[in-house]
Amino acid sequence: MEPLERSAPIPDPLTPYLEVDRSQPRHECWVTGHMVAGLDGTAAIHGRVGALSTAPDQELFRRMRQVADVVMVGAQTVRNEGYAPIRLSQDAQEQRRRGGQSAMPPVAVVSRSLDLDWSSSVFAAAPDHARTLVITCSKADPGRLAAAEKAATVIIAGEDRVEPAAALQALAGLGHRVVLCEGGPRWLGELVAADRLDELCLSISPLMGGDPLPVSIAPSGAGIADFDLKSTMVEDSTLFLRYEAAAAKTPADAERSPK
Repeated sequence: MEPLERSAPIPDPLTPYLEVDRSQPRHECWVTGHMVAGLDGTAAIHGRVGALSTAPDQELFRRMRQVADVVMVGAQTVRNEGYAPIRLSQDAQEQRRRGGQSAMPPVAVVSRSLDLDWSSSVFAAAPDHARTLVITCSKADPGRLAAAEKAATVIIAGEDRVEPAAALQALAGLGHRVVLCEGGPRWLGELVAADRLDELCLSISPLMGGDPLPVSIAPSGAGIADFDLKSTMVEDSTLFLRYEAAAAKTPADAERSPK
């Protein structure tokens, strides 16, 4: 066991995340999960993830969206957190354009039931060039499906439930090669169980006593996924960890991995 060594401060906390090569996904897309947890493992306080987040985590959370082609999130998280269309700084938009990405990533809402408020900001305020996507299944309520098609671009990814592989295949078909998943725990668990999570950016907040809700809730019978620690940072007593799926690493990665 070795202690983590202190190094020179990083002027821009986004730099280590921008430097990651996400051009070679293991499956349909490169999927990055971005989550926050308290010291006791809780993932929410009174139903809201944002209540756990410190100021440095909130900044990184907003800016991490710069790396994504699309921001994917479960319906419950959309309802609880009051999601809106993604907004990036002008500098971030220019950097994305130079890298061949659109100026703004759209939001992709994952929902089996389609129990959503179609007049809410995430749908009604989305610009035409980044129209919100809704990923659902073919057996969704027909009336709700019709309402969804008026408010968003609908993707059918499964019959009785949203299948992670089908959802990601559809996103890849739209040109979205880097997918940022912001939860919630059940959808993240589905991605892990389907072996579709390539990277996990986990913030450990210096708080305890939240809801008994873990970062990831795997479906029954799911196997164990193995990840390698790639980087660590700390600010304001908040620990920032970046992991990659063990199966995705190359021999060169293994040599660079922290011990």
